[in-house]
Amino acid sequence: MHKSVVALLLLLAALGARAAELPPPQGRVILSVEGMIDVPGGIARFDRALLEALPQREIITVTPWTDGPARFEGPLLREVLARVGAQGARLEARAINDYAVTIPVSDAERYDVILALRRDGQPLTVRSLGPLWVIYPWSEHPELATETYYGRAIWQLERIVVVR
Repeated sequence: MHKSVVALLLLLAALGARAAELPPPQGRVILSVEGMIDVPGGIARFDRALLEALPQREIITVTPWTDGPARFEGPLLREVLARVGAQGARLEARAINDYAVTIPVSDAERYDVILALRRDGQPLTVRSLGPLWVIYPWSEHPELATETYYGRAIWQLERIVVVR
């Protein structure tokens, strides 16, 4: 068999294995990811437990919405995208109230952007701008402290559509 055919078969097998590893949610779904992804059925659903099972990252940062530095915890956005086999260049992110923003995938590749599940050790709820809030490492990267990146920090996130 030609080497490129073997490489393609190995890649397809790896993608299939990754998609098969995503267990179904047991609790209330708090995030759906769809679009250009590689999961059976074309949509990935995450409850809090599934997101908490991913490696967690902590960001301590100042935001325009908090008094002083706050500690946010959650999985890296790039980890969630890898988990679903995302293949697009942009993310159409939508909140519970239908607010929507576009986030370039390159943000997740370049910076440790997280889907925050906790703030200062407390689970985020709808009342506290959760259950998911996109948080950039503004204090670590002062170049991110602009209206552009603040505008991408969508709270009450519930859906991501991966697009070209």
